[in-house]
Amino acid sequence: MIRADLHIHTCYSIDCLTPLDRIVARCLELGIDCVAVADHNTIQGAMELKRFAPFKVIVAEEVRTPAGEIMGLFLSELVPSGLSPQETISRIRSQGGLVGLPHPFGRSLFWNDSKPLSPEILSQIDIIETFNSRTPSSRGAAMAQRLAAEQQKAASAGSDAHTAGEIGRAYVEMPDFDGADDFVGCLAQGTIFGRKSSLSVHLASNWAKMRRWIRGHSPPASH
Repeated sequence: MIRADLHIHTCYSIDCLTPLDRIVARCLELGIDCVAVADHNTIQGAMELKRFAPFKVIVAEEVRTPAGEIMGLFLSELVPSGLSPQETISRIRSQGGLVGLPHPFGRSLFWNDSKPLSPEILSQIDIIETFNSRTPSSRGAAMAQRLAAEQQKAASAGSDAHTAGEIGRAYVEMPDFDGADDFVGCLAQGTIFGRKSSLSVHLASNWAKMRRWIRGHSPPASH
Protein backbone atom coordinates (compact mmCIF):
# COMPACT_ATOMS: atom_id res chain seq x y z
CA MET A 1 0.00 0.00 0.00
CA ILE A 2 1.10 3.56 -0.69
CA ARG A 3 0.09 6.93 0.71
CA ALA A 4 -0.92 9.33 -2.06
CA ASP A 5 -1.63 13.04 -1.57
CA LEU A 6 -3.54 13.61 -4.79
CA HIS A 7 -3.61 17.41 -4.90
CA ILE A 8 -0.62 19.63 -4.17
CA HIS A 9 0.88 22.80 -5.64
CA THR A 10 4.42 24.03 -6.26
CA CYS A 11 6.13 27.35 -6.87
CA TYR A 12 4.96 27.07 -10.48
CA SER A 13 1.47 28.05 -9.29
CA ILE A 14 0.91 31.79 -9.02
CA ASP A 15 -0.32 31.43 -5.43
CA CYS A 16 2.41 29.12 -4.11
CA LEU A 17 6.06 29.68 -3.22
CA THR A 18 7.05 26.14 -2.19
CA PRO A 19 10.24 25.02 -3.97
CA LEU A 20 10.41 21.52 -5.40
CA ASP A 21 13.21 20.32 -3.12
CA ARG A 22 11.19 21.33 -0.06
CA ILE A 23 8.27 19.25 -1.34
CA VAL A 24 10.51 16.20 -1.69
CA ALA A 25 11.90 16.67 1.81
CA ARG A 26 8.44 17.03 3.34
CA CYS A 27 7.07 13.95 1.57
CA LEU A 28 10.03 11.85 2.71
CA GLU A 29 9.57 13.15 6.25
CA LEU A 30 5.91 12.13 6.29
CA GLY A 31 6.10 8.90 4.33
CA ILE A 32 4.07 10.18 1.40
CA ASP A 33 4.80 7.81 -1.49
CA CYS A 34 2.94 9.60 -4.27
CA VAL A 35 1.76 13.11 -5.08
CA ALA A 36 -0.39 14.54 -7.82
CA VAL A 37 1.05 17.96 -8.66
CA ALA A 38 -1.89 19.99 -9.93
CA ASP A 39 -0.58 23.51 -10.42
CA HIS A 40 -2.88 26.14 -11.83
CA ASN A 41 -2.79 26.15 -15.64
CA THR A 42 0.71 24.68 -15.94
CA ILE A 43 2.38 21.27 -15.79
CA GLN A 44 5.95 22.55 -15.68
CA GLY A 45 6.40 22.09 -11.92
CA ALA A 46 4.99 18.58 -12.06
CA MET A 47 7.27 17.64 -14.93
CA GLU A 48 10.31 19.00 -13.12
CA LEU A 49 9.44 17.25 -9.85
CA LYS A 50 8.80 13.96 -11.63
CA ARG A 51 12.30 14.15 -13.08
CA PHE A 52 14.10 13.82 -9.73
CA ALA A 53 11.63 12.92 -6.95
CA PRO A 54 12.35 9.50 -5.36
CA PHE A 55 8.63 8.67 -5.30
CA LYS A 56 5.70 8.62 -7.71
CA VAL A 57 4.68 11.98 -9.18
CA ILE A 58 1.45 12.24 -11.16
CA VAL A 59 1.63 15.09 -13.65
CA ALA A 60 -1.66 16.90 -13.19
CA GLU A 61 -3.13 20.34 -13.79
CA GLU A 62 -5.98 22.38 -12.36
CA VAL A 63 -7.44 23.84 -15.53
CA ARG A 64 -9.61 26.92 -15.32
CA THR A 65 -12.76 26.77 -17.43
CA PRO A 66 -15.68 29.23 -17.63
CA ALA A 67 -17.56 26.85 -15.34
CA GLY A 68 -14.87 26.28 -12.73
CA GLU A 69 -11.81 24.08 -12.40
CA ILE A 70 -11.32 20.64 -13.88
CA MET A 71 -8.28 18.53 -13.05
CA GLY A 72 -6.38 16.51 -15.61
CA LEU A 73 -4.15 13.71 -14.33
CA PHE A 74 -1.41 11.73 -16.08
CA LEU A 75 -0.79 14.53 -18.54
CA SER A 76 2.06 14.94 -20.99
CA GLU A 77 0.98 18.27 -22.47
CA LEU A 78 -0.43 21.51 -21.11
CA VAL A 79 -4.20 21.95 -21.35
CA PRO A 80 -4.91 25.65 -22.02
CA SER A 81 -7.13 27.51 -19.58
CA GLY A 82 -10.35 29.19 -20.65
CA LEU A 83 -11.70 26.37 -22.79
CA SER A 84 -15.18 24.95 -22.26
CA PRO A 85 -15.47 22.01 -19.87
CA GLN A 86 -16.21 19.74 -22.84
CA GLU A 87 -13.13 20.87 -24.76
CA THR A 88 -10.98 20.68 -21.64
CA ILE A 89 -12.05 17.08 -21.05
CA SER A 90 -11.40 16.30 -24.71
CA ARG A 91 -7.84 17.69 -24.46
CA ILE A 92 -7.20 15.59 -21.33
CA ARG A 93 -8.57 12.43 -22.94
CA SER A 94 -6.59 12.95 -26.15
CA GLN A 95 -3.33 12.45 -24.25
CA GLY A 96 -4.49 9.43 -22.29
CA GLY A 97 -5.21 11.40 -19.13
CA LEU A 98 -7.85 11.00 -16.46
CA VAL A 99 -10.44 13.65 -15.61
CA GLY A 100 -10.94 14.77 -12.03
CA LEU A 101 -13.34 17.17 -10.35
CA PRO A 102 -11.53 19.01 -7.53
CA HIS A 103 -13.37 20.47 -4.51
CA PRO A 104 -16.81 20.28 -6.22
CA PHE A 105 -18.64 22.15 -3.44
CA GLY A 106 -16.00 24.56 -2.24
CA ARG A 107 -13.02 26.74 -3.08
CA SER A 108 -15.00 29.16 -5.32
CA LEU A 109 -15.87 26.59 -7.96
CA PHE A 110 -19.12 28.22 -9.05
CA TRP A 111 -17.92 31.28 -10.92
CA ASN A 112 -21.10 31.64 -12.98
CA ASP A 113 -24.36 29.84 -13.73
CA SER A 114 -22.65 27.23 -15.89
CA LYS A 115 -21.32 24.50 -13.59
CA PRO A 116 -19.30 21.35 -14.42
CA LEU A 117 -21.88 19.33 -12.50
CA SER A 118 -24.32 18.75 -15.35
CA PRO A 119 -25.14 15.13 -16.16
CA GLU A 120 -23.24 15.49 -19.45
CA ILE A 121 -20.05 16.58 -17.72
CA LEU A 122 -20.34 14.25 -14.74
CA SER A 123 -20.66 11.29 -17.09
CA GLN A 124 -17.16 12.10 -18.39
CA ILE A 125 -15.50 12.47 -14.96
CA ASP A 126 -13.30 9.65 -13.70
CA ILE A 127 -12.50 10.91 -10.19
CA ILE A 128 -14.25 13.18 -7.69
CA GLU A 129 -12.23 14.78 -4.91
CA THR A 130 -14.27 14.07 -1.79
CA PHE A 131 -11.82 15.43 0.79
CA ASN A 132 -9.82 18.60 0.28
CA SER A 133 -8.03 19.95 3.35
CA ARG A 134 -8.54 23.54 2.23
CA THR A 135 -12.31 23.23 1.80
CA PRO A 136 -13.65 25.01 4.89
CA SER A 137 -17.06 23.36 5.07
CA SER A 138 -17.57 19.82 6.34
CA ARG A 139 -20.91 19.94 4.57
CA GLY A 140 -19.07 20.38 1.27
CA ALA A 141 -17.05 17.22 1.90
CA ALA A 142 -20.20 15.28 2.74
CA MET A 143 -21.89 16.51 -0.42
CA ALA A 144 -18.84 15.52 -2.49
CA GLN A 145 -18.87 12.03 -0.96
CA ARG A 146 -22.55 11.69 -1.79
CA LEU A 147 -21.96 12.90 -5.35
CA ALA A 148 -19.17 10.36 -5.90
CA ALA A 149 -21.36 7.55 -4.56
CA GLU A 150 -24.36 8.58 -6.66
CA GLN A 151 -22.26 8.89 -9.81
CA GLN A 152 -20.28 5.72 -9.02
CA LYS A 153 -16.99 7.57 -9.38
CA ALA A 154 -13.71 6.89 -7.61
CA ALA A 155 -13.18 9.17 -4.62
CA SER A 156 -9.88 10.97 -4.10
CA ALA A 157 -8.38 13.17 -1.42
CA GLY A 158 -5.67 15.79 -1.33
CA SER A 159 -4.26 18.45 0.92
CA ASP A 160 -4.42 21.10 -1.83
CA ALA A 161 -1.13 22.16 -0.24
CA HIS A 162 0.23 25.57 -1.19
CA THR A 163 2.80 25.41 1.62
CA ALA A 164 5.10 22.57 2.63
CA GLY A 165 3.44 22.25 6.03
CA GLU A 166 0.12 21.36 4.44
CA ILE A 167 1.42 18.37 2.50
CA GLY A 168 -0.01 15.10 3.75
CA ARG A 169 -2.95 16.59 5.62
CA ALA A 170 -5.09 14.49 3.31
CA TYR A 171 -4.11 11.37 1.45
CA VAL A 172 -5.38 8.06 0.16
CA GLU A 173 -3.88 4.80 1.36
CA MET A 174 -4.22 2.65 -1.72
CA PRO A 175 -2.63 -0.23 -3.64
CA ASP A 176 0.33 0.74 -5.78
CA PHE A 177 -0.51 1.37 -9.43
CA ASP A 178 1.20 1.33 -12.79
CA GLY A 179 0.21 4.45 -14.70
CA ALA A 180 -3.24 5.72 -15.61
CA ASP A 181 -4.58 2.36 -16.79
CA ASP A 182 -5.09 0.83 -13.35
CA PHE A 183 -5.06 4.01 -11.23
CA VAL A 184 -8.84 4.36 -10.91
CA GLY A 185 -9.25 0.72 -9.89
CA CYS A 186 -6.54 1.02 -7.25
CA LEU A 187 -7.97 4.31 -6.02
CA ALA A 188 -11.39 2.72 -5.61
CA GLN A 189 -9.80 0.23 -3.19
CA GLY A 190 -8.22 3.00 -1.12
CA THR A 191 -9.02 4.51 2.25
CA ILE A 192 -9.13 8.27 2.69
CA PHE A 193 -7.43 9.96 5.62
CA GLY A 194 -7.58 13.69 6.19
CA ARG A 195 -7.89 16.68 8.42
CA LYS A 196 -8.83 20.26 7.71
CA SER A 197 -6.25 22.98 7.33
CA SER A 198 -6.59 26.22 9.24
CA LEU A 199 -8.17 29.10 7.36
CA SER A 200 -4.86 30.90 7.91
CA VAL A 201 -3.28 28.85 5.09
CA HIS A 202 -5.20 31.00 2.63
CA LEU A 203 -3.17 33.97 3.85
CA ALA A 204 -0.05 32.22 2.57
CA SER A 205 -1.60 31.88 -0.87
CA ASN A 206 -2.63 35.54 -0.93
CA TRP A 207 0.84 36.56 0.25
CA ALA A 208 2.42 34.51 -2.56
CA LYS A 209 0.33 36.33 -5.16
CA MET A 210 1.02 39.71 -3.56
CA ARG A 211 4.75 39.04 -3.35
CA ARG A 212 4.91 38.15 -7.03
CA TRP A 213 2.98 41.30 -7.89
CA ILE A 214 5.18 43.54 -5.73
CA ARG A 215 8.38 42.09 -7.13
CA GLY A 216 7.06 41.93 -10.64
CA HIS A 217 7.83 38.23 -10.79
CA SER A 218 5.68 35.57 -12.38
CA PRO A 219 5.86 31.88 -11.55
CA PRO A 220 8.51 29.97 -13.49
CA ALA A 221 7.41 29.86 -17.12
CA SER A 222 5.45 26.88 -18.41
CA HIS A 223 6.02 25.40 -21.86
